[in-house]
Amino acid sequence: MIKGRLTRLRALRAEDAAHHLRWRNDPQVVRWAAAGDPCFGPVTAEAITLAFDTMLRLSPRESAVFTVENTAGGGAIGMADYRDLDPYTGVATLGVTIGEKEFWGRGHGSEALRLLVDHLFGAYGLNRLELDTWSGNERAMRSFTKLGFQEEGRLRSAVLMDGRRYDRVLFGILREEWSRAGDR
Repeated sequence: MIKGRLTRLRALRAEDAAHHLRWRNDPQVVRWAAAGDPCFGPVTAEAITLAFDTMLRLSPRESAVFTVENTAGGGAIGMADYRDLDPYTGVATLGVTIGEKEFWGRGHGSEALRLLVDHLFGAYGLNRLELDTWSGNERAMRSFTKLGFQEEGRLRSAVLMDGRRYDRVLFGILREEWSRAGDR
């Protein structure tokens, strides 16, 4: 378990499937987490069951999905993951979604991301971490920047949301930048 002040990251469990099903069928969560990408949701219980069969067997040397819990109440409030971990280049891709809306905008997502970055730079000796969002998700972009991630590029008009085009915004942080930033 990886603990912070507001949140903790713990290993995914089979019973977390119910939370994922609820979050991925909530139009607001799908909108902010994945710019409405139908691959994220809505999904069926059967699809979640199949996905969990895979997620519960992931090798942490390559990827993992964590459950984000609220430290005050202990309940599951979201998910955090890393994937495409390449030990040769020292790079991995990250993601964080807070599925419980009452925790939006209160620092839980930022802290969960900080805990994940600390874990990956510490446990795996990686050199670079990256993530992305869509240009309409200003809250996520502020959170990434506050943690020290730098905007590295945009895929112009790569996201379609509600009939409108947005950029896909790419962010990255290097180990030395994270180390220099010190306590966040």
